[in-house]
Amino acid sequence: MFMAQSAIHQSAIVIGVGNPYRHDDAVGLILARRLKGELPGNVAVIEASGEGAALMEAWREMETVVIIDAAHSGVAPGTVHRLDAHTRRIPNRLFHYSTHAFSVAEAVELARALGGLPPRLIIYGIEGKDFTSGEGLSLEVAPAAEEVARRVREEMQCLTSQQPGNEWLKLLV
Repeated sequence: MFMAQSAIHQSAIVIGVGNPYRHDDAVGLILARRLKGELPGNVAVIEASGEGAALMEAWREMETVVIIDAAHSGVAPGTVHRLDAHTRRIPNRLFHYSTHAFSVAEAVELARALGGLPPRLIIYGIEGKDFTSGEGLSLEVAPAAEEVARRVREEMQCLTSQQPGNEWLKLLV
């Protein structure tokens, strides 16, 4: 597992998941690196390999968690999936191509079963095209990654602003 920054004393965390040597599977890691320094100070940004127990430990005691990972469900490469773990189960088929010990979906569902979901858990899955060995994103995934970075920045800015309630949840629904 890659842990690039500590999440101590923060109320929100963005977790970029992936394998840096499998093209589009690296999208979560690439976005985590890009978002560091661009998010409010109470938002931690870490890189993770996707190992389930480590993910659950990373989000423990966090109010808000955003996970970014590559998806492979058969829809067009570059498609962005945004899932709220509190409004629906996370379909395992979306992350079935995962190179992780068990997928992000399985980690979320295990946490749900154990009563360990954070109060807000959003998962961005970016539909990948190329999961072969190598570095760099495919032409279809690169613009989708930029779109997800923009969305995460907006959600985290709204979350940390002084707006009452959960106004940030209305974004991008």
